[in-house]
Amino acid sequence: MSTIVSVDTIDIRFPTSEHLDGSDAMNPDPDYSAAYLRVTTDAGDGHEGHGFVFTIGRGNDVQTAAIRALTPHLEGRAVEEILDDMGSFWRELVWDSQLRWLGPEKGVMHMAIGAVVNAMWDLKAKRAGLPLWQLLGRMSPEEIVDLVDFRYLTDAMTREDALGILHAAEAGRAEREEHLLASGYPAYTTTPGWLGYSDEKLVRLCREAVEDGFGMIKLKVGGNVEDDVRRMRLARDTVGPDIRIGTDANQRWDVDEAIAWMEHLREFDVAWIEEPTSPDDVLGHAAIARGVAPIPVATGEHSGGRVMFKQMLQAGSLSVLQIDASRVAGVNENIAILLLAAKFGVPVCPHAGGVGLCEAVQHLSMFDYVAVSGTMTGRVIEYVDHLHEHFVTPTNVSGGVYHAPTTPGNGMEMLASSREEYTFNA
Repeated sequence: MSTIVSVDTIDIRFPTSEHLDGSDAMNPDPDYSAAYLRVTTDAGDGHEGHGFVFTIGRGNDVQTAAIRALTPHLEGRAVEEILDDMGSFWRELVWDSQLRWLGPEKGVMHMAIGAVVNAMWDLKAKRAGLPLWQLLGRMSPEEIVDLVDFRYLTDAMTREDALGILHAAEAGRAEREEHLLASGYPAYTTTPGWLGYSDEKLVRLCREAVEDGFGMIKLKVGGNVEDDVRRMRLARDTVGPDIRIGTDANQRWDVDEAIAWMEHLREFDVAWIEEPTSPDDVLGHAAIARGVAPIPVATGEHSGGRVMFKQMLQAGSLSVLQIDASRVAGVNENIAILLLAAKFGVPVCPHAGGVGLCEAVQHLSMFDYVAVSGTMTGRVIEYVDHLHEHFVTPTNVSGGVYHAPTTPGNGMEMLASSREEYTFNA
């Protein structure tokens, strides 16, 4: 048996606002940041658990403090007790009655739980000598459903429903794993589309995206409709008719405004409109979906948890579901959301791009392909080409695909030198 001997939390911030990387209609000057967690044990095997919550600057100290508030659930605990029953560990954290009052199941505290849960999955995968996607993809259906809390979900999906989905996908698991290792998982890029970029930079990056093999790009919209029309025309003229172009409003509009705005962009064969309004507005998204059809609505990166995703699916509020590796309470809750998406037949195209999110979320999509949905049809993972050099196992994206990671862990471990250099001192 081994024991958790230390839990270190770090406020890490990168000055991405200097070049307007990440800029959009609602977030004009983001500094990509990570409220970071490192768990060490006395096992003597050199393995550590790493996790984080992605933020965009101010408030990262608040998120770091929330993670720190969870350390009593870790320090001095037997590691095997946690790793052998990650479902119970998830419920222990989420159902802590006093901390739960700060949510429940949403917001800063819930994301902090996600960082802790993800760090322990990182440790579990490293001990198993497997990348997280393979560790999860080789679990039995029964082991997978034991990770999920079905409370609040049973009107949409029961444990038996989830088992049925997983058993149906058992045939062909090994072949799909081999296919991932050989061919990778489709990606799209947001690199050309940040709202603060000049037209010249937009055109150059669109051209480079096509040359790099991407079949889809995404542009930020919502600042000014005339500017959006001009930028979409520039992008379409650059990439040609066969490359998909998604749009992302980052919650900018009211419901009627979103429908009217997208009429101006319809001519450009829009792949989807992402986050057109408040992420909490289930019925508003449903109205927009009806109003902009057949343009799909994509959303989810700011959805607080599994219950919100359940309602979005029940209401027909989205056609593309976007999970995030650090918005909800970690791997366990994202598995629940993947199962809900499979139950409703909706493709999952994760949000990534923020520091470390590409490294983390690829594991969830690859697990989904191997063990849940069994398909890549209509599915792509977001990619943005910055800050990967700060990670021990950076993403390997080329030819428009994510090449499957083979290094043990969840991909969230940042280089010690980067953690030291970019630790924020107020």
